[in-house]
Amino acid sequence: MNTIQSERQVPVTNEEKTTANWMKEAQKGYIRVAVLILLSKKPSHGYEIMKEIKAKTGGFWTPTAGGVYPILRDLEKAKYIQGEWQVQNNRKIKNYKITESGTQILKHTLIKQNEIANNINALFEEFSRTVLNVEPTVFPTPAMSPPFSVFLEEEKGKPQDPKSLEQQRKQIQHMIQTMQEKLKIINQAITESKRKNKDNSATEKTA
Repeated sequence: MNTIQSERQVPVTNEEKTTANWMKEAQKGYIRVAVLILLSKKPSHGYEIMKEIKAKTGGFWTPTAGGVYPILRDLEKAKYIQGEWQVQNNRKIKNYKITESGTQILKHTLIKQNEIANNINALFEEFSRTVLNVEPTVFPTPAMSPPFSVFLEEEKGKPQDPKSLEQQRKQIQHMIQTMQEKLKIINQAITESKRKNKDNSATEKTA
């Protein structure tokens, strides 16, 4: 009982609050671009957009009306999208479509995001080379896809080739094994370093 109460009373640090707020703002930006991508394919109303984002991200992003409709209003105010009221099933809804300005800003945004993804992949390779002592040509590092690739992909009518999936699985298993071996070496080095520091401290105290 005391343990449960103490766990509930653990205060949230300023770093955790800042991170949560930063992630929230970043997600708003991602959803804004995701909305433009979806509208570049076909006109949609707010509820359709929310369902599409949730479906394409496997529920990772579950936007709410309180999050999506302000974004739609902002995009319309900026003239990146255009809304038109229509009646469907005796209900008045507002369908949105992307404008020429929206198409141009989306194009430039996706180019910039690809550059960011490429830069992060280069950092991963540098990390593998300098920290793990593994050449990317021998041990490919996991590549980061642009964050909006899932919205750009067209629906596939057939499952992936089993041979391709098997190859991906073997590559991932090899990557995991190599990382585990490197982690073991690092852990041993840390343990040895702590032991030496402890021995040195003990020697200094007795000197």
